[in-house]
Amino acid sequence: MAELNKQTFEPNKPIGYVVGGGLEANLQVRLAVPPQEVQEGAFVVIDSGTWRFYGLVTDLQLGATDPRFADEQSELRLPAGLAGLLHGQTLFTNLNVMPVLMIDRGPEPGSPSYEAWRREHPENTAPVTVKTVPSHHAPVRLADAEDIAQIFGEEDNHNIFCVGHTREQGHPVCLNLEKLVQRSSGIFGTTGSGKSFLARMILAGLIHAGHTATLIFDMHNEYGPDSTSSDTGQAVPGLKGKFGAKVRLVGLGAKTDFGELPADFTLEIAQSDITSEDILLLSEELNLNETAATVLSALERDLGDQWFSAFAAMRNGATEQNDEGKTIPAPDSVAFWANQAGVHVKAAEALRSKLDRVMRKDYLVRSTATRGLQEVIDSLENGIHVILSFGNYGNDLDYLLVTNLLTRKIRDRWKKLTEDAYKDKKKHPRPLVVVVEEAHKLLNRGMASQTIFSTIAREMRKYYVTLLIIDQRPSQIYDEVMSQLGTRISGSLGDEDDINAVLSGLPGRSALRGMLAKLQPKEEVLMLGWGVPMPIPIRSRRYDAHFWQQVLGKQTQPKTIAEINRCLGFEADDSD
Repeated sequence: MAELNKQTFEPNKPIGYVVGGGLEANLQVRLAVPPQEVQEGAFVVIDSGTWRFYGLVTDLQLGATDPRFADEQSELRLPAGLAGLLHGQTLFTNLNVMPVLMIDRGPEPGSPSYEAWRREHPENTAPVTVKTVPSHHAPVRLADAEDIAQIFGEEDNHNIFCVGHTREQGHPVCLNLEKLVQRSSGIFGTTGSGKSFLARMILAGLIHAGHTATLIFDMHNEYGPDSTSSDTGQAVPGLKGKFGAKVRLVGLGAKTDFGELPADFTLEIAQSDITSEDILLLSEELNLNETAATVLSALERDLGDQWFSAFAAMRNGATEQNDEGKTIPAPDSVAFWANQAGVHVKAAEALRSKLDRVMRKDYLVRSTATRGLQEVIDSLENGIHVILSFGNYGNDLDYLLVTNLLTRKIRDRWKKLTEDAYKDKKKHPRPLVVVVEEAHKLLNRGMASQTIFSTIAREMRKYYVTLLIIDQRPSQIYDEVMSQLGTRISGSLGDEDDINAVLSGLPGRSALRGMLAKLQPKEEVLMLGWGVPMPIPIRSRRYDAHFWQQVLGKQTQPKTIAEINRCLGFEADDSD
């Protein structure tokens, strides 16, 4: 593969010509160069009359004018020159090309009809979805850098962000960040495929561009502080170290530790902020039964927003004796409240027992020392990016509870800001992207209807809030949520169900299936969906010092906290 990637091509040299096909069946292109010079997924250009067509190679097929010429090894019985001539006339390779876009180029500049056409089209025409086919024998060539820029844009270090390069010739392929955040999106790939590095690069582009805010739920402490690559052992810069005050690193709970990198503040959650909705989200994790909803409703009705702390103070099985010597529930018992509220005692006691796991969380406090939740919301509203690191609280219960509670409050805030903007003709709120790892835990079929994240995917685009989900098992994400993802970027996937999930609802998915299945285990990704003009496989950029220098310039050195300490003279002395 490395040899093929180093091939050099003569610019604008035709590689073949159209011999048949259609919009549904794809175009058939007779290859005029050795088949090893073209890969599946190659971006090709077809000029036919005043129209230019853009497409992807989806398959290469060997053919012969007569099967006997393919079966017989004529090179073994004929001189090499004669065998070569015979092969050139009888053996061939056809490309299957999926046409995706077309653009009207107009007559040749300088021709008599060009001026009239230009008056009718004063602005440059834009590519549109393909609606017709090129003529027979229309020449086909590999796209050059200008063609790629025509479709995907040219990097401006602001809104148009380079995410990788074409696999054959290494031309840059860009992503429109402003369009990306208009709808929810997803990054997928098996463990070790590099999806976290790709996510970090895209987030770096969003932070550097400055037109959106991001809330990153960092379950494994990969995005904020510096870390070490498990493959190479080299230092991997975190976003906090690179962007400084543009990013706030928030630790869950008072004891969260980031080593040499201090948290900007820690997040503790007041028990009064917890609602029955937050607890019902944990039904599967806590194994709650059907009566839990009834008990929770009664708790909120009787005890208001202090229901959680009041319920935590109640004891299961606490009794006392009355004046007649009978054993009755104690006033601070669950049973006493249940009898007063008209709730089944056993159901209330079962819920209290199961909520013990939640009530023991030390980041849930009766009264917070700081305004952590509000600080997160205020930071995002002012365009400061927030990375919430879970630190030692890395189990599913913590992740489900905290992400849902915090995102629910953000949804309410952005909804109010948008409604106020429409009502008072104010400036609309800054777009917000909520980044969720291990998305299948929150958005599977059983959980999606209960979480705020499915609501964001379906409805919150009009309130300027979208999701960026990162996951290795897209097949476990609810179909309705997957259908709302405007942009999908996928690395290698080994499971057929996962491949089908990434391609679900997209045109040409049968042609793209093989392309996605054959991606290299690392660095190669397929970009597709509403947020990109057309599907394209690329080699993603490397998340290294060169990347940071291109994004931020020379200010990126030194690149890690450890290197900063060495520059300041704080390197450990081993002479003792």
